[in-house]
Amino acid sequence: MPQPVRTVSTGNLGLDTILKGGLPASRLYLLEGAPGSGKTTLCLQFLLDGVAKGERVLYVTLSETAEELEAVADSHGWSLDGVSLFELSSAASVLGEGSEQSVLHPWELELGRTIRLIQSEVERINPTRVVFDSLSEMRLLAQDALRYRRQVLLLKQFFAGRNATVVLVDDLTGENGQRDAHLHSLCHGVITLERVTLDFGAARRRLEIQKLRGVNFVGGFHDMNIRTGGLEVYPRLIASDHHEPFVGEPTPSGVPEIDALLAGGPLRGTCTLLTGPAGAGKTTLALQYVTAACARGEHAAIFEFDERIGTMLARSKAMDIDLTPHLEADRVSVLQIDPAEMPPGEFAWRIRDEVENKGARVIVIDSLNGYVSAMPQEKQLVLQMHELLSYLNQQGVTTFLIAPQQGLVGTMGTGQLSVSYMADAVILFRFFEAGGRLRKAISIIKNRGGAHEDTIRELRIDSGGVRVGAPLSDFKGIMTGTPEYVGASAPLMEDRSIGA
Repeated sequence: MPQPVRTVSTGNLGLDTILKGGLPASRLYLLEGAPGSGKTTLCLQFLLDGVAKGERVLYVTLSETAEELEAVADSHGWSLDGVSLFELSSAASVLGEGSEQSVLHPWELELGRTIRLIQSEVERINPTRVVFDSLSEMRLLAQDALRYRRQVLLLKQFFAGRNATVVLVDDLTGENGQRDAHLHSLCHGVITLERVTLDFGAARRRLEIQKLRGVNFVGGFHDMNIRTGGLEVYPRLIASDHHEPFVGEPTPSGVPEIDALLAGGPLRGTCTLLTGPAGAGKTTLALQYVTAACARGEHAAIFEFDERIGTMLARSKAMDIDLTPHLEADRVSVLQIDPAEMPPGEFAWRIRDEVENKGARVIVIDSLNGYVSAMPQEKQLVLQMHELLSYLNQQGVTTFLIAPQQGLVGTMGTGQLSVSYMADAVILFRFFEAGGRLRKAISIIKNRGGAHEDTIRELRIDSGGVRVGAPLSDFKGIMTGTPEYVGASAPLMEDRSIGA
């Protein structure tokens, strides 16, 4: 029976999740990426995790100085105490050689002697984790591709049997920035970091596991960010890995007339699309469901792309939907999302945090237009949104997705991207003109979870909250925005009576 492979943590929770636990121990790995992609930060996290576990660790630097590494560590609030730093520039003094020379630059050393100096330091310290930064300096010293690869192979053979997990860093500055396929074949695993500059907003960083022998890792690109405290990696969401049993019961809004439209409310584990022109009441209705969930003792989360949180809270309170007590009791989370600064992978990770760690049962995403801004490639957006909604559905979460339409009356499309086919229920809002006043109408387009009304009803939102009137059977052409009144009496709702 094969023995389980012993793994070593990378010191990064997100990367360990992608690797299904960590890196197989006592192997040689390649970490490659252009300058500024986060390689040094990730390497320090890897070594500091070893220090925290009481291991001996070694950082061999041919390019950066100890002061530069200290500066990187300080920026994250780390201390390098316990990390053995081996600068090649001071190798002579470390080994007791060349006392007449205080500074020994890498380019003044012959490649073979450089390797021997590194091997001597490894034998002296006997570390269990080693970072070798970087291979570009070895390329320069070798001045020949064959010789360079032979020396890398010798390094691999040297570390074999030493019970050390080694990370070789390559900044892709040689050979026109192309990846070295031969180097890939020598290493047990290859991790690639990328930095992508967008036309607007912060640069996006992402990570990919190119190969990892003997491990069923999560493939594809994974978004990441460098923040104070280290590199944050957001594993790509795979909905099928996160199914939880739940009961698909209705989610009431607290307004009987609204619940009647959907035969009790949207079912658990479904997504409801609220679509219509700006100002028609989409966010207010979603907040009504949030308030009702909090009143039941459930946790809810609102992800705001468009409206500022303060404005949303003040406006909802004016409509008799006061979220402040629920915020103070931590029954609802309101998160402001800046799509210019946050990659889509981080957005999905934040939703997972609300669902898995805080137990959110109702999620509101306001709005789809803001989400589109977070990912310019429409094809990728469709896949990302589909996977996110599938995940929420399998977790038994009731999701409300707000999608503004173009124009005052609006059309059946949702602008840049149509997600109506993904939604289990679609609530359509409309403006219409009657009697010289601008009115609102609400109707249910579809409900996969069960029966729904096919009527068009008037919607009123005022200081008393949300109201739904009788079916507008005395009008025709409401969907056009300019209906014709064919009834004999006034069927529309008026202002509430004083004291009502």
